[in-house]
Amino acid sequence: MNKIYLLNDDKYEDIVNLPMIQINFFKREIDLNLYDVLIFTSKNGVKAIEKIDKAWREKEIYSIGQGTSKEIKKYSSNLAYTAKNSYGDSFAQEIKEILQNKKVLFLRAKKVTSKLNHILKTAQIDLHEEIVYETTCRAYEKGKEPRDDSIVIFTSPSTVKCFFKNFKWNDTYRAISIGKVTASSLPSYVKNSLSEKQTILSCIELAKSYI
Repeated sequence: MNKIYLLNDDKYEDIVNLPMIQINFFKREIDLNLYDVLIFTSKNGVKAIEKIDKAWREKEIYSIGQGTSKEIKKYSSNLAYTAKNSYGDSFAQEIKEILQNKKVLFLRAKKVTSKLNHILKTAQIDLHEEIVYETTCRAYEKGKEPRDDSIVIFTSPSTVKCFFKNFKWNDTYRAISIGKVTASSLPSYVKNSLSEKQTILSCIELAKSYI
C-alpha cells in the first residue's frame, strides 16, 4: 500500500508525519492597547502571541483560513472574520474595506510570501506589523526520505523548500499541494495535484483517492 506523508506534525490516522519546519518564537513586548484588530495568517502567529500576552484574546480577530481559525478558537471567541480564499493577497482584498478607520496589528513570520501588508497599507489601512516567529528547515539524515510510490503532501512553500533541501525527488512519488502558491513553489518536473479545498483534510482525501 502506498504511504501518505504529511510534511508537518498534525496527526491523522494512517498518515506518516515528516515535519519539515521548526518554529522559533521571538520574545516581544507588544502594547496591544494600541490596536483594535489583530490579523493572523498562520496558527504559529496565534501560538506566538499567546506566549507574549494573553490580552490578545479580547481583540477583534481576522484569520486567513480554517486551520488558523481553529487555533484561534482554542483561546478566543472574538473571531470576527475568516477568509473566503486562503491566499494572503486575496485575504487582504477581502478585508481592506472592513478595516478602514481601525488600528490593525499583523502578527507575522520573519519571512512572508504574500503582499498582504503592502495591499492593506496601499488601501490606507493603519497597519502595524510585529515579527513574532520564524521558520527554519529541519535536517534529516539519509534514509529518512519517503519510500518509493509515496504520496507527499506539501502544506506551504516553506515545506517545499525544506523538503528539497533534505531530499531528492523520486519519480515514483506523487505530490499534493494545499494551494496554488504552494503548487507554484514546486519544481516543474514534479507530478503534482491540487486539493479541492485549502485544508489538510482535503489533501488527505485526495491522497487516499490515489491509493
